[in-house]
Amino acid sequence: MTRLVLPLPLALCKPVDRIVTPAFLEAKLDGWRCQIRCGAGRLWSRHGTDLTDRFSDIARASRELPDCVLDGELVAVLDSGEVAFTRLQTRSSRGPRLSADFSVHFAAFDALAVGDTDLRPRTYQERREHLLALLRDGPPAIRPVPVTTDVDTALSWVGGPLGVEGVVMKPDPAYAAGHASGWLKWRQMRTSEAVALGVSGRTPGTQCLVLGLPGADGRLRAVGVSLPLAHAVRRDLVTLLRPAAETEAQLPGTVGGLPGSKPIQYLPVVAEIVVEIEADQLRPREYGRFRHRPQVLRIRGDLTVQDLPSAP
Repeated sequence: MTRLVLPLPLALCKPVDRIVTPAFLEAKLDGWRCQIRCGAGRLWSRHGTDLTDRFSDIARASRELPDCVLDGELVAVLDSGEVAFTRLQTRSSRGPRLSADFSVHFAAFDALAVGDTDLRPRTYQERREHLLALLRDGPPAIRPVPVTTDVDTALSWVGGPLGVEGVVMKPDPAYAAGHASGWLKWRQMRTSEAVALGVSGRTPGTQCLVLGLPGADGRLRAVGVSLPLAHAVRRDLVTLLRPAAETEAQLPGTVGGLPGSKPIQYLPVVAEIVVEIEADQLRPREYGRFRHRPQVLRIRGDLTVQDLPSAP
């Protein structure tokens, strides 16, 4: 049994806007960061919260493996095969349910210890070899993430329903906590358009837009809340946006974040200004909204609400 004090401090990634080489390139999955003490069947979040009961199915699967500590991502997979990040949130209070429309898997990307042996001082390649050996005949719910050194191969994984939202770049040196490992992550970003439904935020530096798209019935509905507006964009919008009400309205917190987030207060505006946005999703998905807050890039004065496609 490992003598390390668990949970261990985890290595973190620094965001970058391009893929940097040379490095080992891993698929960046849309999930919850987690470490597992296999054999004993214990799970912890990135912040050290015990997740064992909430993910007892993964804990049970991990008991089939030798005594080791793995680093990776918990990923929710719908019955249709699509990855659905927000389904993980339902485990926070309920744990596994027989009626759920998804299953949880653990995508392992590092082996931190095997028995009493601390693997963190070893190179990435050595740790990867240990990881593959540990999981070679392991349970289907715990599998290694794909890795390559070829940029085109890594890019071919990104997008689509499988939940690969980007690429993680890892050099060969030892595993170290925080950003000391030199890990980088790139997330694919896409541009699209939405209409401004309102303004949220009390100060210029926090002001953001409530974004909308037509629903299947043709009526506009909120699909997200933007990041704080850049000064130039905010300046241009001031002369164009027209208040649609004298008092603030409220949206469920889910529109701008995860289930359980605080409601969003905003001032409605006349829905006539179309803006170009950048997000890691081309279209809203779970709960009918953008999970990560989009960035408003510019005003699209050449487009009207009628030019916008319907939200799914």
